Amino acid sequence: MSALSTAPETVDLDAVTAVAGAVHRAITTVIEGKDDVVSTAVTVLLAEGHLLMEDVPGVGKTMLAKTLARAIDCRVSRVQFTPDLLPSDITGVSVFNQDTRTFEFRRGAIFANVVVGDEINRASPKTQSALLEAMEERQVTVDGRTYPLPPPFLVMATQNPIEMEGTYPLPEAQRDRFMARISMGYPSPRSEMTMLEHHGGVSPLEALTPVTTAEEVQTQIEAIRQLHVAPALRQYVVELVGVSRSHRMLRLGASPRAGLQLLRAARAHAALAGRDHVLPEDVQTVAVPVLAHRVIPTGEASLARHSAADIVRDLVERTTVPSGR
Repeated sequence: MSALSTAPETVDLDAVTAVAGAVHRAITTVIEGKDDVVSTAVTVLLAEGHLLMEDVPGVGKTMLAKTLARAIDCRVSRVQFTPDLLPSDITGVSVFNQDTRTFEFRRGAIFANVVVGDEINRASPKTQSALLEAMEERQVTVDGRTYPLPPPFLVMATQNPIEMEGTYPLPEAQRDRFMARISMGYPSPRSEMTMLEHHGGVSPLEALTPVTTAEEVQTQIEAIRQLHVAPALRQYVVELVGVSRSHRMLRLGASPRAGLQLLRAARAHAALAGRDHVLPEDVQTVAVPVLAHRVIPTGEASLARHSAADIVRDLVERTTVPSGR
């Protein structure tokens, strides 16, 4: 076996693909004609990341988040982000108990396995920042005390384009916490016809039942962590994010956190493909959703209508693929 496909650890790929397949099929009963988007969402779930969904209103962003949450038998919370939302509404607050004469911590909406953040960019940057510690360290600190969040922990946030009225652009530090960003896009005419037929009466979401449990999902997340990654593949990831920092069309390249997230997503993609090792193709497949929202094109690139996704694809083409496959 080649240097890129040696696998000293044993991973139950059958269990991983069974869980992922069940969740994928459950979501596609509600979300029509978006297999690539659903696959990315499942990949992020099993890669222990967070997902940002950006698109115009009404294309199914919130429905995707709610459907994935319902497919897993775990604790789910939903936060509607508004301009008057406070950080304590998300993290929780200490309240004085008159009977015991002590302060008691009342947990906020962040204490769930799946947190659906609807229209995250309608809240102020101060409120958005309440998610930073939770997303990165999977814990919340209030009044000097730290409270761990239950595993698995996934934030699925939706946002409208920043040109929409009453929205705030997400700070770079906030975007960097999301493993991947996806865009739903408009459905095909056939999918839209099916949606009108099936969703016109009772929503399929109401009939959806959980297909797995939080414990099972966490087991598969821990298994995917064991997938083998050859040193040459790690070097490929380092070179890929490094090229972004000197690319002439970017004024902000990918952070070291981006490299970690890229490798985690590639591991999950490899496992879902039934392989016990990561290949360069796995990295290339997840590169755009993982990196495009983290880099910032220059003004000249924007005027030339080169999107961040286009530039990331160029990065992939420019970076030498390791040999020995």
